Amino acid sequence: MSRPYVLLSAAVSLDGCLDDTGPERLLLSGPEDFERVDAERAASDAILVGAGTLRADRPRLLVNSAERRARRVEAGRPAYPLKVAVSGSGDLDPGAPFWTTGGARLLYTTDKGAELARTRLGGAADVVALGPAVEWAALLDDLGARGVRRLMVEGGARVHTQLLQLGFADELRLAAAPLVVGEPDAPRLFGPGSYPGGPRGRMRVLDTERVGDVIVTRYAPTVPGTADAATAADRHWLRTACELAADCPPSETAFSVGAVIVAADGSELARGHSREAGDPVVHAEEAALGKLAPDDPRLAAATVYSSLEPCARRASRPKPCARLLVDAGVRRVVTAWREPDTFVPGADGIGVLAGAGVVVAEVPELTEAAMRPNRHLVTGTGQA
Repeated sequence: MSRPYVLLSAAVSLDGCLDDTGPERLLLSGPEDFERVDAERAASDAILVGAGTLRADRPRLLVNSAERRARRVEAGRPAYPLKVAVSGSGDLDPGAPFWTTGGARLLYTTDKGAELARTRLGGAADVVALGPAVEWAALLDDLGARGVRRLMVEGGARVHTQLLQLGFADELRLAAAPLVVGEPDAPRLFGPGSYPGGPRGRMRVLDTERVGDVIVTRYAPTVPGTADAATAADRHWLRTACELAADCPPSETAFSVGAVIVAADGSELARGHSREAGDPVVHAEEAALGKLAPDDPRLAAATVYSSLEPCARRASRPKPCARLLVDAGVRRVVTAWREPDTFVPGADGIGVLAGAGVVVAEVPELTEAAMRPNRHLVTGTGQA
């Protein structure tokens, strides 16, 4: 099931505070940044906040620009994104602007919270009970099933913290305001706890721009997961591998594939793509591995991202890529697309890897991206 792309959006002071401790909300952004946020809302399918933010800030979470709403309608979308709230207790004020202003509304809560929420909110929202506790995986699965492909998360700190710690945040978009709060009890963006990669797990800066008097930076998580379920960082690296596939010289007799090898701390070790450097038969994983020493100790804890399932059989080299990865000591592989029968019927590189104890995670929502540079090879075969 395809989960939405999760964007964490926040504005903070230079010392990482979301607000001060005064009775009035501290406005960290200016008019230009509010316009940027409005555009981001308009580009999203849904906007999510936690119950604490609903109570403290009483947000409406609307697209304010009439022009942006009109463009959404012209594209066949609702004028406003779906508004999503999360509350374990279901104890929410039905008179809050969130429930009384435009856009469809959805509340995720517990079984117990659902009883209270349905009584208090009436028909103001669709109430979804997730069991004895709010489970983020189940929440994101449900949003994906509802057709939500891009989810913007606007707070609060607890929600941001949980999504980042669990590896569900695909991107952090942070506006840093030129002021220092300095209050020890002021709320901060992220709380204490264990994050992917620990204190050494660095994120990748995607881009930075000045918007009015704030600096907006986009970050992507990079520390690979460890299980057969893909994390947001896994999806980031696999997108990179799919983009590399587009760099392959075109071929009528071989797939275009990209591969990236990433260390346990999220640093990129090597990358490669099919037919790289003029070699007509080199495969992506092979090209990437060739840039590292065979006994590189980092390979044992690394994750290999390949847009196409590593090959199980090939005629052009003594060893297929699945076997090369096993022999190199790689213990985790993430891929987007199972190899079709176009050239090798019954290929099962995943089976070879799994049989050797390699953990394999599949990301079906990126299958289309992996197929794109190979469309001429699979159209009409049932794989398109």
